[in-house]
Amino acid sequence: MITPEEALSKVNKLYAELSKRRRDVDHFEAYFRCEQPLAFASQEWKNFNADRFKGFSDNWCGVVASSPAERIKLTGVRLGTDSDILSDDEVQLMSDWQRNEMDAQSSQGILHTIITGRSAVIVWPDEYGDPRMDWERADQVIVAYEPGGRRRVAALKAWVDGELEYATLYLPDELWKFQRPVEKRGFVNLILPAGVGREEVAWTPREVDGELWPVQNPLGEVPVVEVPNRPMLGAEPISDIAGTISMQNAINLLWAYLFAAADYASMPARVVMGQEPPKIPVLDENGVKVGEKPVDIDALTRGRMLWLTGQDTTVGQWDPARLDGFLDVINRSVRHVAAQTRTPVHYIVGELANVNGETLLAGETGLVKKVEEWHLFGSGSLRDVFRLSALIRGRQAVAEALRSARILWADPQTRTQAQASDAAIKDRQVGFPLAWVAEQRYGLTPPEVQRMLELRDAESASLLTGDLAAAFGPKPQPSA
Repeated sequence: MITPEEALSKVNKLYAELSKRRRDVDHFEAYFRCEQPLAFASQEWKNFNADRFKGFSDNWCGVVASSPAERIKLTGVRLGTDSDILSDDEVQLMSDWQRNEMDAQSSQGILHTIITGRSAVIVWPDEYGDPRMDWERADQVIVAYEPGGRRRVAALKAWVDGELEYATLYLPDELWKFQRPVEKRGFVNLILPAGVGREEVAWTPREVDGELWPVQNPLGEVPVVEVPNRPMLGAEPISDIAGTISMQNAINLLWAYLFAAADYASMPARVVMGQEPPKIPVLDENGVKVGEKPVDIDALTRGRMLWLTGQDTTVGQWDPARLDGFLDVINRSVRHVAAQTRTPVHYIVGELANVNGETLLAGETGLVKKVEEWHLFGSGSLRDVFRLSALIRGRQAVAEALRSARILWADPQTRTQAQASDAAIKDRQVGFPLAWVAEQRYGLTPPEVQRMLELRDAESASLLTGDLAAAFGPKPQPSA
């Protein structure tokens, strides 16, 4: 048990670290949403063209992040039993997962993790005592670990709702809840990082009717699990699009140059040689010529008019500029993005003509390995999520078994039905169990596998009893 002063000190420290992270999160998400500045251009070129290309982006950051995310799908959890039939504990774990809509939450959370480098899952009892799971953003939740270890010692969630900013400090034995007013400047609610005009706004206790302050934590550990993307030993996890941003900026600028060249130099242009710019007389109110002024050349161009008066005047033509050089560099840059991020080239350039299944699988090898790596690191975090869920239910033995449980993932490879069937037949021939084949080759979830096995057994029983019609479905009703 710590004092309120110690709790407040931990909140301020974690909040400062969380504030440093928010700029990167906003930066990565902006690139994913195509909100990208026009970088690398000279200031003179920006002054003239920036507004013309505002909002344009040939967005490859979105493809790089979405490609692995759409192939990462949790299908179940196994506690290490050899039986094809799901145990009651496994059924309960997946029931809690489904009840919390974690299929949808995990899809969003995994994409956010890939974009920003991390996310987190909070597991806590709901009002009925059942496990509640919430997948959280990287700019709202931060987890602290013991020095030199992986044990979670604290976590903080901070968010804004209306005119108040809230903070919840998660410790192994208790939860501390605080709040403070949002600083307003004009008509905008301004949230400033710690140390930039916010340190004078103190946190105050946030008390909830019918709830102790602080809230006791019956789990005995921090109920917040961090989900890292590409974790590094002793370093911060890495966003998948972090290394793509520079090349993305270059591609956007090349497109802007190409469009500008197409606007000004892609068509044949004629030039008048041997003549001064034409002029027209300037008359006063009485119609008397008082001077001359140059003709509006742009007006002549728009009107497709040519004014020639000199005897030695000639008309020449500039050939149109070739834009192939821009396109070649853009295509090469895009292929660099594909190679650096292990994104299939056909995702990037759209060239998929006359490609057989084997070639397609070979082209996706890098992406598949990337997803399998994510399965490896993600499994550790999600085992902890299921373990906290079991602790909330009071199932200590299940929680302990989950330390070595196996997280089941959908097959990340793209296969045709014929390829999947052929692989399944070969797996069965070498002795793989039917349940394993159904999971790995057809992507069935454990409940679906169990249902399939039950239907198979019922069908076999019908055949043994001579009810052959049952194997082919209900009999058609005779027509009237």
